Amino acid sequence: MQTTLDVRGMTCGHCEQAVKNALEELSGVTGVEVHLNTGKVDVTYDNAQVTIAKMREAIEEQGYDVVV
Repeated sequence: MQTTLDVRGMTCGHCEQAVKNALEELSGVTGVEVHLNTGKVDVTYDNAQVTIAKMREAIEEQGYDVVV
């Protein structure tokens, strides 16, 4: 499956990498593409292994906000 998350608070390459790493550490996430200029994060995942809520939690733990 694929979803696009709207992440607020990313301002630089470090922010982009922090979000990407947090998502890639989750079991079931197979692809992450961060668009720093728009704040959009495209995630490819297996919904049998990971939920959008879990992805959101991983991003928020890095200090960023996910807009629903």
